[in-house]
Amino acid sequence: MDPTAFIFKILILVFSVVIHEVSHGLAAYAMGDNTAKWMGRLTLNPIKHLDLWGSLIIPAISFAVAGFMFGWAKPVPYNPHNLRNQKYGPAMVGAAGPLSNMFLAIVFGIALRFLPAWIEVAQNDSVIRIVQNFGEIFLFIVQINLLLAVFNLVPIPPLDGSKLLFALLPYRYKHIESFLEQQGMFLLILFIFFGFNIIFPVINFFFRIIVGQSFFL
Repeated sequence: MDPTAFIFKILILVFSVVIHEVSHGLAAYAMGDNTAKWMGRLTLNPIKHLDLWGSLIIPAISFAVAGFMFGWAKPVPYNPHNLRNQKYGPAMVGAAGPLSNMFLAIVFGIALRFLPAWIEVAQNDSVIRIVQNFGEIFLFIVQINLLLAVFNLVPIPPLDGSKLLFALLPYRYKHIESFLEQQGMFLLILFIFFGFNIIFPVINFFFRIIVGQSFFL
């Protein structure tokens, strides 16, 4: 891959994960917790959110080994005890990140649907190339944000899906929450190495709905 294109994709990934994390902080702030604001994390400045491994090294390795780019930013901190809704507040904070990625995927996916019309009316080859370049950019934005949204909804701590699961679990199943909290990182590593392909059909399903094609990765 052209080095410029690779760097551009890294930048798209970084800003996608930054928006994901800031959305967590904004949701917590809206429900009464000021932790993220006090720590200066309610900003789109990527420097405040970059994680050396998750934002740079892992994306490069995942692309070189598996052919797709994946990563994360430093989690935005919040105090669940400060939330006005103690039962469902953590779930709402958790859902804010994946929802922000889904929103980005929908916006750029809709834009992607209109690009062929621009190519048809374009009379200049340079204009056509520009539109095609935008198409590649929009396509990657949709892909990476769907990947982030679906992966983070997997109900394994510390992923956001675990917060949704714990909010819905009846109290009599509290032992399941305790087990997942204790073994979360081990289970997550197992999922990444042996179960990651499970989420690709889900991602492709949303991709078809948003973009109108059956194409992902």
